[in-house]
Amino acid sequence: MTNELLDYGSGIHAFDAGYQRPQLVAVHLLVHEGRAAFIDTGTNATLPRALAALAARGLEAEAVDYVILTHIHLDHAGGAGAMMAAFPRARLVVHPRGARHMVEPSKLMASVEAVYGKERARDLYGVLKPVAAERIIEAPEGTTISLAGRALVCLDTPGHARHHIVIHDEQSRGVFTGDTLGIAYRELYADGRPFLFPTTTPSQFDPEALAASIERIRALVPRAAYLTHFGQLLDPCALIPALLRRLDAFVDIATTAAQKLGADEATALQGGRARNALLAVADGDTATDALHSAIVPPLKAYLLAEARTHGVHLADAALCEALAMDIELNAQGLALWAASHGAFRPVIPDGA
Repeated sequence: MTNELLDYGSGIHAFDAGYQRPQLVAVHLLVHEGRAAFIDTGTNATLPRALAALAARGLEAEAVDYVILTHIHLDHAGGAGAMMAAFPRARLVVHPRGARHMVEPSKLMASVEAVYGKERARDLYGVLKPVAAERIIEAPEGTTISLAGRALVCLDTPGHARHHIVIHDEQSRGVFTGDTLGIAYRELYADGRPFLFPTTTPSQFDPEALAASIERIRALVPRAAYLTHFGQLLDPCALIPALLRRLDAFVDIATTAAQKLGADEATALQGGRARNALLAVADGDTATDALHSAIVPPLKAYLLAEARTHGVHLADAALCEALAMDIELNAQGLALWAASHGAFRPVIPDGA
């Protein structure tokens, strides 16, 4: 899939956002009675693909009533300002916690530049365009918007991020899940079966909240889920037990790594062998960095083993490449969670 427009029926379509690699980020287009809504945006560079998707359905830019963001991470929302500039009738639908960052995206961009560096961040996302406040619909729990009479219900689904919503399309019994229902890359399918795993990226990962949000989706008994990473999953409830099991395993890996690191640092300190760097690991960013380094190897081993057990047939190098970015980002989020929730507490002896 490059610029192909997938048709899932019920007016639901998807196309590749063109972000980093093929089939990494999907943008969904919902068409009903000649009116359109985009769910998630990709980046600024995705706009020509969005316009092409509309044209493929015989629609003009004026047919777009809504641009809906599942959350404001930039692979999902980086193109919001560009889309809103291109679609003059559209309203932007976003969680209340994310609305101010759409009006004034400078802090959002600064946080991304802190992770990637300014040059790389600009290469990935360009310059974020602000959205006028009067064009924004804040969507707290239960907000219902109407696409030409078709009800789309916004559900508050924290866990991946506190500014995350899932959109329930009652007519099709579909849910647009952003990152709440995890990731299912097409290249990791095994005999048509998706390999679904959680995404725990920084900085607001909360495992208990995420599990509760996943259970909310299960309670809807959806016919299909539409993932930003990547596309349609039929009968998603059948996949949720494995997703929750993997979420528990991620948390166990982080907790075990944190406890071991804490014990090792305490032993080093008590033996008088600690360097300044080891003393510093009890606090702040250094603790998160140390935890991240401790989490990556077991997390990688676990995901690779799970993929093989699932039946993924990619060669080892290709499998590692497909999962590399998620292992890194998930480890960062797990480390931040473990460091901020007391999982890592090295004992500092008196006089150390």
